[in-house]
Amino acid sequence: MTLKVKHWLYAIFCLLVVGTVLTHRVHTLRVQKAQIARQAKIKRARRQAAKRRAVAVQRNANMRTPINWRKSSETVPYPDLKQAKNLWVKVCLKKNRTYVYDGKHIIYTMYCTGGIYQRDDKTGQMKSLTPTGTYHIQNERGDHFYNAQLNEGANYYVSWLDHGKYLFHSVPTVDNGKYNKAEAAKLGKTQGSHGCVRLSVPDARWFSQNVPVGTKIVVTN
Repeated sequence: MTLKVKHWLYAIFCLLVVGTVLTHRVHTLRVQKAQIARQAKIKRARRQAAKRRAVAVQRNANMRTPINWRKSSETVPYPDLKQAKNLWVKVCLKKNRTYVYDGKHIIYTMYCTGGIYQRDDKTGQMKSLTPTGTYHIQNERGDHFYNAQLNEGANYYVSWLDHGKYLFHSVPTVDNGKYNKAEAAKLGKTQGSHGCVRLSVPDARWFSQNVPVGTKIVVTN
């Protein structure tokens, strides 16, 4: 083997070594970059989770305790719904809570009472008299109604299904217009309605006066 060939082989070997080292270096840098990105993502997720927990703690701190059906559910002012970019409402029947959302963020929480749970003859499971699903606020609303068949009425009602059959409204009243204190005491604690969603008197008034027609309503168990 000539000296020139040896030089060429040595040069090729050196290039291979350098190429291997560079490839390994590039791979290492990519791995490190991916690790840094993952760590940054984890940190962001933790910060966001901590922020959500802090908001939840603050939100719970704003809830009025003990529950008083004559007063607002929160001790802070009601939100200005005109500032909400994506307004919708979620009713959690088992939690006895109604949440007002702006997108993913809860901007107000209300104590509520939904429909009584009864056993479904078809499934054998307990089912609320309040239908679950996605609905929208309808045109029907007013200051007072009374149902003689049920011997029950309420103030500040807003329809969300079947045009007056399923409503948001205040804790119930009796035939003389006075509030049914025994039923009102269930607010935020247990179910009790025939399918409507009961709210405290101030919450129902605010809801009736501020939540616009077409607002999405999500009712869940």
